[in-house]
Amino acid sequence: MKRNLLMQRIIVLSFFTVTSFLYAGTDPAVKAYTSNLPFAMPEIEVPNIPSARVAITDFGAVGNGVTMNTDAFASAIQHCTAKGGGVVSVPPGMWLTGPIKMESNIELHLDSGAVILFSKRFEDYPMFKRAKGSVKCIPMIFGSNLQDVAITGKGLIDGNGQYWRPVKKEKMTNRQWKELLESGGAVTSDGKTWWPSKEAMNGEDYLKDLKKNNKKPSPEQFAGAREFLRPVMVALDDCKRVLFDGPIFTNAPGWTLAPTRCEGVVVRNVTINNPWWGQNTDALDINSCRNLLLYNSVMSVGDDAICVKPGKMSDLESGQPACENIVVADCIVYNGHGGFVIGSESFGGARNISVKNCTFIGTDIGLRFKSAGDRGGVVEKVYVDGIRMKDIVNEAILFDMFYDQNNDNDPDLKRTPEFRDFQIHNIMCDGASGAITVRGLPEMPVKNIRFDSIVINSAAGCLLQDAEHIEMDNIRLSFLIGAACTVSNADSVQLKNISFPQDAKLFLKASGNKTKSISISETDLSKMKQAVDLDPEVKKDEIIIR
Repeated sequence: MKRNLLMQRIIVLSFFTVTSFLYAGTDPAVKAYTSNLPFAMPEIEVPNIPSARVAITDFGAVGNGVTMNTDAFASAIQHCTAKGGGVVSVPPGMWLTGPIKMESNIELHLDSGAVILFSKRFEDYPMFKRAKGSVKCIPMIFGSNLQDVAITGKGLIDGNGQYWRPVKKEKMTNRQWKELLESGGAVTSDGKTWWPSKEAMNGEDYLKDLKKNNKKPSPEQFAGAREFLRPVMVALDDCKRVLFDGPIFTNAPGWTLAPTRCEGVVVRNVTINNPWWGQNTDALDINSCRNLLLYNSVMSVGDDAICVKPGKMSDLESGQPACENIVVADCIVYNGHGGFVIGSESFGGARNISVKNCTFIGTDIGLRFKSAGDRGGVVEKVYVDGIRMKDIVNEAILFDMFYDQNNDNDPDLKRTPEFRDFQIHNIMCDGASGAITVRGLPEMPVKNIRFDSIVINSAAGCLLQDAEHIEMDNIRLSFLIGAACTVSNADSVQLKNISFPQDAKLFLKASGNKTKSISISETDLSKMKQAVDLDPEVKKDEIIIR
């Protein structure tokens, strides 16, 4: 008996030692994903978490879904912190809690069967001003200026987002809308949007009045809009060596995972599942981060799924892009406004981004690159390879520099987006409204984009507007309406080896007095009723057919 007990202890101690080793320094899987890229990628180290381990039940936690465990989580984390760090274990059960503050050298580990359920009481989320950010409710899990932080395991984290989120009528069936109205809450005067409360519905007006009457309101003064200012589910700011590995994140009030100005982040084996009608429930927002790897994860959300947001310049290295060295691979997105997205804010700049071997099913847009004249910066050196898409609602691939344009902005604050140097290769899409749309700005075209080895089945073909130096090679289009390719104020476009349906009536539609140097080669136009349709402002000698 004693011998068996001794052996069990040895096995347990060996497991903790191996676990500590696996989380310390270089991880072979991480190294495999960050090697052989089109750019030099610095080595990413996963968190170095000490092997000491405590359970939240050691500090009075009760997993009945009713007892509040905020103090138990805090005590367990502080106990580990005082001893230099370690693993805070969440055993099977339903653990109701308020916000959880992370610390350096801490791993929050959810055992299989563990559910962290965040409180639906608004007063449990005080107003919180993030570094360099706006005032919002305190995030559900948060930390700043930390190093070696991890959230791991096979459990589930539920944000109780239905108590925070608005719902648009257009996204509901009649029965769902009726049941929602019967549940309480408030509806806007036009009858189009349901809010969980009048306070949430009127929060935006409250904020406008507050900022109008007080130029520097304190966080406490924002409390009147608390129910409108939904908390982020997981917000880590200015941290180094961060790991998300394994858990299911669901039902977020707003953004789900939001690392901001972090360096050395690994997100893997996670599932993020929010209602497709959930407003602003982005899965992963990569906010001004460097050296980040996302792989082997599944997402279904009500807004952008995987989103690079170079919104604010990082302080980690002055003079560098806010987002740099981002790798995304082996992920599946089922619902979302975009499968992989850059923008809309891009004034911090982004470069060296690789997206590879991902699948998007039923997203509004597949690959979505967006900005506007008042929120732009340089986004460059983006490499996309091996994307499969099915039943995309709008465009399979979209560059849109007119996203949510704010014409009322001070012209002195205008920041023109410059999207350039993209390589998009090996794309397949079965079902979309449009194939490829590139819509730049007249003063700053989207430029130096190469599309090759692409097969798209869509209602409409391709549109290139205010674009320069665009290459399309080995593109197979199956479309129903319009031209295979429409260009407007486009310069230096190469269309090579393009195939299209036999009954297509038009290959190229060209307009705009800036349209020039359009080359068509290795493309059989002989059976087309009309190969090219030029508006009067386009000179015939600018269209070269080889």
